[in-house]
Amino acid sequence: DVQLVESGGGSVEAGGSLRLSCEVSGYTYPRGCLGWFRQAPGKDREGVIVVATDTGITNYADSVKGRFTINRDSTPNTMYLQLASLKPEDTAMYYCAAAPWYVGSCWEQSEYGSEASNFWGQGTQVTVS
Repeated sequence: DVQLVESGGGSVEAGGSLRLSCEVSGYTYPRGCLGWFRQAPGKDREGVIVVATDTGITNYADSVKGRFTINRDSTPNTMYLQLASLKPEDTAMYYCAAAPWYVGSCWEQSEYGSEASNFWGQGTQVTVS
């Protein structure tokens, strides 16, 4: 089974930085999507950054371009989301996600929000004041 275990998050002032971690286990799909989503109270879950595992193509939400980055370590298989120049509107629950396949592109698939992936982390709260 695919398991995603997140850590990091917290409360920071505007302009600050955080790093979220997601340890990925059991994911062996050669053509899928990995990435990060977020969901603010009363809003739909939205894609933040997604990566196609076969091509490495990475897509960013316009709202985070130039501020957030994603990277991965292979041992252990951990995915990181580096958040910088944080704004109050970045406040949300952040989820790492893994999809075993995609149709079209990972970014197109991310537009399905909570239906975009089969596997989700437990979520970690980021609060920016």
